[in-house]
Amino acid sequence: MVIDIHTHTFPDKLAAPTIRKLQGACHTRAFTDATNAGLAASMARAGIDCSVVLPVATNPHQVAHVNESAAQINARGRRTGIYSFGCIHPDCPDPRGELARIAALGLKGIKLHPAYQATRFDDIRYLRILDRAGELGLVVLTHAGIDIGIPVPTYCDPEMVLRALEQVGPVTLILAHMGGWRQWDQVEALLPQSSVLLDTAFSYGDLTPLEGHPFSEDQLHMMEQEQFVRFVRKFGARRLLFGTDSPWGDQSADVASIRALPLSPEERDAILGGNAQRLLGL
Repeated sequence: MVIDIHTHTFPDKLAAPTIRKLQGACHTRAFTDATNAGLAASMARAGIDCSVVLPVATNPHQVAHVNESAAQINARGRRTGIYSFGCIHPDCPDPRGELARIAALGLKGIKLHPAYQATRFDDIRYLRILDRAGELGLVVLTHAGIDIGIPVPTYCDPEMVLRALEQVGPVTLILAHMGGWRQWDQVEALLPQSSVLLDTAFSYGDLTPLEGHPFSEDQLHMMEQEQFVRFVRKFGARRLLFGTDSPWGDQSADVASIRALPLSPEERDAILGGNAQRLLGL
């Protein structure tokens, strides 16, 4: 089974203007139209069995509606192969109550985005969310590292992650983008002995920029194969989960990239889907 644990879609009426706005901010190409139908078509081309949609709450007023929509996506999951995490915002008036509602809706986890929520990962509001999510058995997947559309400041780096984990109870925490986009040397130095899991989204290979992009030649390249393989050795294949950041990653190309890595069949299978299947009970 191949599972993409890191994708994004938007309601049909909002997808086109949202993608235009985000492409303008990130200067990178989208590979789908960011609808659920577009994601399903991409999955079929790539041979992906399941995708997990990660909604981001940019203000607290969105949270309840987005979580209800996520539950509706999950109700169709056995037919579509598309599932959704819930979301939470650090300024929610009752985050403990909303997290309990997320669990009651049957959602497996939540997505945090410190850059879009303008909150440091070691902020007390996030610590309370992490602690409560751990109590409820919810997986937490957070954007980590630099955000390509909001490059400064960095709201979630490896040191913030370690400080946060020291202050909360046990929680299943997945750091997107191999632990911290464009901060991979720090991740490699600081996080292998921690409890975190990593997803592979938008980390390995090259950017696909729009014409007129501002990136230098060096900035077009992301993690090199040698470092990716070192991560597998240092963290262990069981702690890596395949993700693409679709629509910003090409699911077909990303599956092929993982399959081409000099890893054992068991390691590839674990990363491409076995770990996520076990974690999410799919």
